Amino acid sequence: MNVYMHEWHVCITCASQECTLDLAFVDSSGSVCTRVFYVAECVRLCKVVVEYNHSVILSLHTDKEELFQNVLTQVAEQFSRAFKINELKTEVTNRLAMLEKRVELEGMKVVEIEKCRSDIKKLREEMASRNNSSYLEDSKKMTPRRDVPSYPKYMLSPQTIDALRKPGFDVWLWEANEMLSCLEHMYHDLGLVKDFTINPITLKRWLLCIHDNYRNNPFHNFRHCFCVTQMMYSMICQCSLQEKFTQVDILILMTAAVCHDLDHPGYNNTYQVNARTDLAVRYNDISPLENHHCAIAFQIFSQPDCNIFASFDPEAFKQIRQSTITLILATDMARHGEILDSFKQKVDVFDYSDEEHVTCLKMVLIKCCDISNEVRPMEVAEPWVDCLLEEYFMQSDREKTEGLPVAPFMDREKVTKPTAQIGFIKFVLIPMFETVMKLFPQIEDVMVQPLRESRDRYEELKQIDDAMNEVKKKKSENLTIGKKK
Repeated sequence: MNVYMHEWHVCITCASQECTLDLAFVDSSGSVCTRVFYVAECVRLCKVVVEYNHSVILSLHTDKEELFQNVLTQVAEQFSRAFKINELKTEVTNRLAMLEKRVELEGMKVVEIEKCRSDIKKLREEMASRNNSSYLEDSKKMTPRRDVPSYPKYMLSPQTIDALRKPGFDVWLWEANEMLSCLEHMYHDLGLVKDFTINPITLKRWLLCIHDNYRNNPFHNFRHCFCVTQMMYSMICQCSLQEKFTQVDILILMTAAVCHDLDHPGYNNTYQVNARTDLAVRYNDISPLENHHCAIAFQIFSQPDCNIFASFDPEAFKQIRQSTITLILATDMARHGEILDSFKQKVDVFDYSDEEHVTCLKMVLIKCCDISNEVRPMEVAEPWVDCLLEEYFMQSDREKTEGLPVAPFMDREKVTKPTAQIGFIKFVLIPMFETVMKLFPQIEDVMVQPLRESRDRYEELKQIDDAMNEVKKKKSENLTIGKKK
């Protein structure tokens, strides 16, 4: 593009990176002057360099300056028209506005999506809580660990190994990985891994899967599972059951103890039935929780990497499955009287060769282990009472909210530790353990006597509570009489 004006010669050239504007003129003295302008981005005049061939003129005549300004104005107009700067600015502005609006809308979408996710999560939790469907909340729980199980191997000391065999074992001292190692040790120590060629890695995977499928309830949790299984191991050792039972029976006793409360929702069968939960409907109000524990147990066994029964042929597995289910169903306290009465009829003429007798004994043994906390020392047993009452109170509060019947022994406004434990120890625990003691006298000192001591201690506590309540009552009556006067 060339522009001619008077003595001025304008030359505009464009390169890929910058544009230059060359202006040449002859001043009044006849000298030729050249001015070069560098224009960045074809919009702004960034730099002006003035070069003179022989001399530098520091000032120009006024008319020359005006002429120069006119030329620059016309050049700017030429640039604007050539590159459509104004249109470009407008387009850029519009695009920026559109982008800003889009970003704002997308931001609102993100907020809405997160809110929806939060609402969906809350709804799912509410539905799961209300229905107590007891399905696994996370399907990954059922997925076996295909890598080598990674829980740290706890090396059991000789003192720990010895303590594990006794009913007084303190179950509160151990972390989850340590409890898993103890359970693993029990299976090895009883010879179950060797006798039934259980793959040690499969045993680890199975135990990890078991751990993952116990919920974090105040009472019915993985520590309770460990507690019950350790007591079963203790009874096997204390009563020399391996001399009386087959190894398959020992395997069933241990495995049923491990699995007996899998995926327990923290609300008992009474609530399930009264609230008409999915579990109650599915199992026709018949031991809904215990049936669910069995179902979860064998869903886990159906995973090849968790099947510790893999070495058994189909017929043997069928028998193990049926026996395990029988023991887990026996832990329903609604059947307590029925099972204990049946055992009392057999105990005086007990025959280890009679399959019915052996099955009844195994049912009583798992029942003993399931409710054996008071067999342990006071400092070990008492925290379990707190945990159980906490779970009871959660249920009774919910039952009140939903207008369902509330059991007095679960009502926080009516129950105390002594009142909760005295009747249970006197009329449930002691009669059952004393009946077992007829077959195994050796448990009197290590199991039955601690129960009697626990009963006596709670009766003393109740007397103290009653005395304090009586004092409070008299003070209240005296205050009332004083106000009337």
